Amino acid sequence: MTEMVYGSAPARVVEPVLPKWWRTIDKVTLTAVLLLMAVGLLLGLAASPPLASRNGLPPFFYVQRQIVFGLMGIIAMFAVSLCSPDRVRRIGTVGFFLSLLALMLLPFFGTDFGKGATRWFSLGFGSFQPSEFLKPMLAVFAAWLLAAGQDQSGPPGKALSLGFTLLVLGLLVMQPDFGQAALIAAGWMIMYFLAGAPMFLLVGFAGLVLVGAYGAYHSSEHFARRIDGFLTAEIDPRTQMGFAQNAISEGGFFGVGVGEGRVKWLLPDAHTDFIIAVAAEEYGLVLVLFIIGLYATILIRSLFRLMRERDTFTRLAGTGIVVVFSMQAMINMGVAARLLPSKGMTLPFVSYGGSSLLATGIAIGMLLALTRTRPQGEIGEILSRRAQG
Repeated sequence: MTEMVYGSAPARVVEPVLPKWWRTIDKVTLTAVLLLMAVGLLLGLAASPPLASRNGLPPFFYVQRQIVFGLMGIIAMFAVSLCSPDRVRRIGTVGFFLSLLALMLLPFFGTDFGKGATRWFSLGFGSFQPSEFLKPMLAVFAAWLLAAGQDQSGPPGKALSLGFTLLVLGLLVMQPDFGQAALIAAGWMIMYFLAGAPMFLLVGFAGLVLVGAYGAYHSSEHFARRIDGFLTAEIDPRTQMGFAQNAISEGGFFGVGVGEGRVKWLLPDAHTDFIIAVAAEEYGLVLVLFIIGLYATILIRSLFRLMRERDTFTRLAGTGIVVVFSMQAMINMGVAARLLPSKGMTLPFVSYGGSSLLATGIAIGMLLALTRTRPQGEIGEILSRRAQG
């Protein structure tokens, strides 16, 4: 009877989750990520057996672990990419405070594994590096603060984001981990600039970073040694940098051949920090340019999609994640080519490492979630309508 009087309400058609995810996801970026993982596995097959042999382990021990870590990263990326921007914000906020707590506990329970910097928790079966997870979480948390601060009744978002960022930088410098600190500072500055920060504040923050670097050079032997090694005109061919330089030179355009490279037998970090040297030696400039092209594809595709977003949080968080991701890749390859001082930073999705693969999977899952196509007016259309009105 009620339906006869008022009419029946139309049934709401709900699109299944997976078809909707596939329709709205950035397939080009997803493909580039999967290709990077495949390249990492290929290079792991070349670079890790010598390390396994030195450690008395089966030849493909590290390759098998990389497959497990890679699958965990893919699962995390897929699960997070299904989330809405609001859920990404919640994950980022909770994840930031958990990562921050872990970073604070490092001086008491962390280990340096003989590398001169306390960056890891030893778990017996592996290790955990909090700073890897902190990077995407801080980008999301800071983006939320910056976006909320633009509301008239909102919190002092810019001041809060600056305060939390300085806290994180201080904790990283204590390890010391100046590379991650510089990466996070650069990513935050770009987000702060996009949020409409006055230029003098950015200049002041940059000056503060330079003063901190100057102080670190004169107070940290670990930091000074890396800077001096970078600035010296002659490079010791028996160092990691010397081996990497020689491998890149030997590789040429097409490489010396699969399995014929020597640098993987000489470098203790051939499977992590200097994996690009293995790629350059065995596969040549061709594979290196292919890897660079994949990172450039992820960066450019993501930025173009984010430019069309009208939500401030989505734009800032996505930009922060993809800029930090791309800058880390650039720094890793720049160090191997001796364009930058040694940083001890992995090549995202390519280097071996459980923390790196899982954390980067979460980060790119967040990026894919934020760049999904949503039924909204794009910012260009909104500005056009306002101009016409």
